[in-house]
Amino acid sequence: MLHRTRRCDVCRASCLSRRARIACASLPHRGQRIICTAHRILAQAMACSLFSGLVSSSKTRRSKMKLTYAVELGALCAALAVPGFVHAGEAYPMRPIRLIVPYPPGGSNDIVGRLVGQYLSKRVDQTVVIDNRPGAGSTLGIGMASRSEPDGYTMVIISAAYAFGPSLYKKLPYDAVKSFVPVSKIGNGPNVFTVNPSVPAKTMSELVALAKAKPGTLNFASAGIGSAQQLWFEYFKMLTGVDIVHIPFKGGAPAMIDVVAGTSHVAIGTVVQMLPLIRAGKLRALATGGTKRSGVLPDLPTLNEAGVKGYEGANWWGIMLPAGTSPAIVDRLDKEFAAILALDEVKKQFIKMGAETEYLSKAALSSYIDAETRKWSKVAKQAGIQAQ
Repeated sequence: MLHRTRRCDVCRASCLSRRARIACASLPHRGQRIICTAHRILAQAMACSLFSGLVSSSKTRRSKMKLTYAVELGALCAALAVPGFVHAGEAYPMRPIRLIVPYPPGGSNDIVGRLVGQYLSKRVDQTVVIDNRPGAGSTLGIGMASRSEPDGYTMVIISAAYAFGPSLYKKLPYDAVKSFVPVSKIGNGPNVFTVNPSVPAKTMSELVALAKAKPGTLNFASAGIGSAQQLWFEYFKMLTGVDIVHIPFKGGAPAMIDVVAGTSHVAIGTVVQMLPLIRAGKLRALATGGTKRSGVLPDLPTLNEAGVKGYEGANWWGIMLPAGTSPAIVDRLDKEFAAILALDEVKKQFIKMGAETEYLSKAALSSYIDAETRKWSKVAKQAGIQAQ
């Protein structure tokens, strides 16, 4: 059935034949607006240049009509193959946006995703739906996002694990370089170094001195081989030269239980994760891994201040879109996130959970991811971590 009443203005105004216009009119309204624009541009360009000579050289009116119609339908097919091609005048967004969080509900990635999603929803007057897709160290959800339509209606929140991935997995379900276009970096969750209260070190310099005086006697617990905790701590070992034994567990919770019990000595995690244990006196905090002091632990020095020069370790968050998304949509969302992160109320909510806002534009985020990937690849290689 032909829905002629749904023809867009472009179809009516174009120089295409009646049959091609009807073909466009039979498409769904949303797809029609995208395709008709591309159809007009491609078909008119082709008709006015390359194919104009061919049409004029045809000897009969019938052959001219056949060739013209073939050109127009070919242009329509070509338009269908153009990903992310959006009518310049089409409002965005016109429907709810999905934000994939590649972690389970309740974690820092989920909390941050819901927070910025709530404010984005208000700004664009559309619902932002949080879609938790945990599994395989976040690669499952990220892979799903990479296979989504590049129409601006599926975003994914990434974290430091995105930069770890190429070093930890031989085969990822996406190309970390080519599958996405960066939108904005939105914040950091600095890590914090802690020890069981039975460990005599009260400061980071004392911990380094103790480890060097008794090499191999201290140990640190992590969530497992190749976990963020291991990479963060291996980086610390690279910069300080200490010999502290790694004890991998199957998950972050068992590792924390062991350190609180005193069986393991040292633990590292995000401020968000460790703050309740620090406040309860079950762990002693020595320093944070951020570039500046934590808003919720203002008296705690950074590792740089404590003498570990050049250290920076944190969970961070950024927004990505599938490759092929219209640059106009990427720019629009980049501007929206910049405005959201500039709000004092948003900054306060980040600080309250032990994190901090940090806006980076799409170009700056791309450079940041590249630098982070190179850094952690070097750390993983030196630590002897094999890609699985």
